[in-house]
Amino acid sequence: MKKKIVIVVCLLVLAIPLVIYGGWKVTEWRAMRALGGVSFEVEEYVKNITQQEYDVIVVGGDPEGVAAAVAAAREGAKTLLLEPRDGLGGLMTYGALNFIDYDFDMNDDIANEGVFKEWHELVGGQVVFDIETAKDAFLKLVQDEENIDLSLTTEVLEPIMSEDGTTILGVVAEDENGTHSYYGQRIIDATQHADLAAMANVPYFIGGADIGLENRKMAVTLMVHLDNVNWDGIAYTALTKKFGEAKFTQTAAWGFVDLHHAYTPVEEGTRLRGLNVARQSDNSIYINALHIFDVDGLDPASIEEGIERGKREIEGVVQFLREEFPGFKRAEVASYPTELYIRETRHIYAEYQLPIVDVWEQKDHWDSIGFGSYPVDIQATSVHDYGYVLTHPTQYAIPFRSLVPLEIDGLLVASKSSGYSSLAAGSARIIPTGMSTAQAAGVAAALSIREDISFRELAANRPLINELQELLKEQGALLYAYDLDFPYKGKWFYPAIKKLLTYGLVSGGHQNDLHVENTMSELEFVNLLTNGFQRISPQAYENHASGLSDIHLMAQKDKTPLSRNQASRFLLTVFGESREGDAWAKVVDQDLVDEEIVNRLVEEKNLLRSEGYVVVAHILQKIEQLYQ
Repeated sequence: MKKKIVIVVCLLVLAIPLVIYGGWKVTEWRAMRALGGVSFEVEEYVKNITQQEYDVIVVGGDPEGVAAAVAAAREGAKTLLLEPRDGLGGLMTYGALNFIDYDFDMNDDIANEGVFKEWHELVGGQVVFDIETAKDAFLKLVQDEENIDLSLTTEVLEPIMSEDGTTILGVVAEDENGTHSYYGQRIIDATQHADLAAMANVPYFIGGADIGLENRKMAVTLMVHLDNVNWDGIAYTALTKKFGEAKFTQTAAWGFVDLHHAYTPVEEGTRLRGLNVARQSDNSIYINALHIFDVDGLDPASIEEGIERGKREIEGVVQFLREEFPGFKRAEVASYPTELYIRETRHIYAEYQLPIVDVWEQKDHWDSIGFGSYPVDIQATSVHDYGYVLTHPTQYAIPFRSLVPLEIDGLLVASKSSGYSSLAAGSARIIPTGMSTAQAAGVAAALSIREDISFRELAANRPLINELQELLKEQGALLYAYDLDFPYKGKWFYPAIKKLLTYGLVSGGHQNDLHVENTMSELEFVNLLTNGFQRISPQAYENHASGLSDIHLMAQKDKTPLSRNQASRFLLTVFGESREGDAWAKVVDQDLVDEEIVNRLVEEKNLLRSEGYVVVAHILQKIEQLYQ
C-alpha cells in the first residue's frame, strides 16, 4: 500500500512541470479536473445591466455569439450580449454536441484560431470536451472582458427599426425584470437560425430552396448521454471491427458504420448511424449517432415532438447496445439534452452568397475573414438515403460580404445561417468556422463605428477590409493569402462540372473524384436530367414531366452504358420530338448538344462521364434561359 502511495505522489510531482509547460494531453487534464485541479476559475454570474445604449449588441450566446462579443469588446466597443438560456455555449452545451468537427488548413494546422483557439485550450485542446467545463470556459471569455455586459435568460422580442424600416437600431428584450429597449450602433445576429435577421425582414431562403429543394429537411440529432459504459469494451469493438472500421483514443471513438444496418429502429422516422463517442471526465459518454427525420427546425412543436421521439428511440438504442456492443452491458441513460442538433433552417441572402463552386475551387477572396475546409456534408433527409459528401476541400476562404445581409443595414449575421448557398453551408456550418466568422463580425462592428461607415460600405472598401484583416490577425486569427489548384481545373469539360455542382447534381466524395473517365450509364444520364429540371424550375419540370417520365421507362436499370444515339433519343423524348430516324442529326440541328460535343462525338460510341456531363449541362443552360 505504501508503495502505491509513493508512486502516485511521484506521478503528481512529475506532472507539475508538464502543467507549467502546457504540454498536458486531455487524459491528464481530465485527471487533474477529477482531482479538483481545474485550470481556470469562473466568477458567479450576476446580471448587472446599467445602460440602454451600446456600441455593439450581439444576440445569441452560442459559441459564435461569444466570439463576436469578445472580439468587439477587445476593439474597445461597449458590447451587450443577450442570451435566452441560463448559460452560454448553445449547441455545444445545451445541445451537448461535444465532439468537435475541425477545419484544417493547407498546412494541416487547425484553421480556426483566435477566440476559438482560446476556448479550445480552456477545455483541454482535444476533439472532445466536458460540457460543464465548456460552459464555464465560454463564461470566462466573456467575464474577462470589461467591455461586455451579459444578460442571460433574456428573450429578444423584436428589432427596433428606423422609420423607413431599412436599418436596425436595437432590440426589445424581456428578462425576469421586465421588458427593455436596448439601442446599439451595430447589431450582430449570432443565433443558430438568424432569428433576429428574420424579424428584421432580411431576405432569406429555407433548406435547399436555392436549388429547388425548399422542403429538404436534413436529419436532426438528439445526443445520447450514458453512464456505466466500459471504455475498454468500446476499444475492443473498434479493434475487432465488429461494427465496421472504427478508431479510438482514451476520450473519443468514431466509426462503427455497420450499425446503419445492424440496428432496427423502434420509432418511425429515426435511424442510427455510425457512432461518434465522447468520453467525459466522470466517465459518462455522449454519442452523436441518432438521426431523427421530418423535424421542422423553426417550429417549436415539431422540435418538441422530435425530442420526445428521440428519447423513445434512445431506449431502443440502449437496449441494443447492452445486448450487442461490448462495453455497454450495464449502460444507462444519464440525462437527455434540452435541445436538438438542428443542421439546417434559414440561409440569409447576403452581399456575396458563397457558392459551392468556390468551395470546390478552394477559392481565396480579397475580403477573406477566415477559412473553412470541412467536407461538404449533406446529411440524410429520410430513412431512404444516407446523405453524401459533395467535396472535401483542402481550404477555402469565407468573404466578409457573406455576413452582410441584403436590404437591412446595421446588421451582420454570423452563424451557420450566414450568406452561404445551401450546399456550401454543408461545410461552412460547423462551429469552429462560425466562431472565426463571428470574431470577424465583432471586429468589423467596432471598426465600422470608428470609421463611421456602414457594413455595406465597409464590404466594398478594400483599404478598410485590409485593416479588418490586420486587426483579426492581431486578435490571433489565422489569415493569409493563398493559391490552390482544384480538381479538373482547365479541363475542356470543367464548365459543365461547375454547372452540375451548382445544383448538387454530382458529388466527388472525400477524394473529389467524379470518375470522369468511366462510362456513363443510361440511368445516371436520365437521373441527372430529371433532377436538373426539378432543381432549376418546378415549371420546367412540370412542362416536361411526360418526357422525363418516358425516358425513365426507356433507361436500362442494369448500368447499361449510354451511347451517343441513345442519349440523343432521350433528349428528343424530353422535348416532345420524334426519336425516329437519325436522332443524333436531329439533336445537332436543334442545338440540343453544344459544338464541343458535336466535334468530339463524330461517331456512335458510349459516352464517358465527362462527355455526358457536358451534354446535360448544355440542356440545363437552356432550361435556365427559358425559365429563370
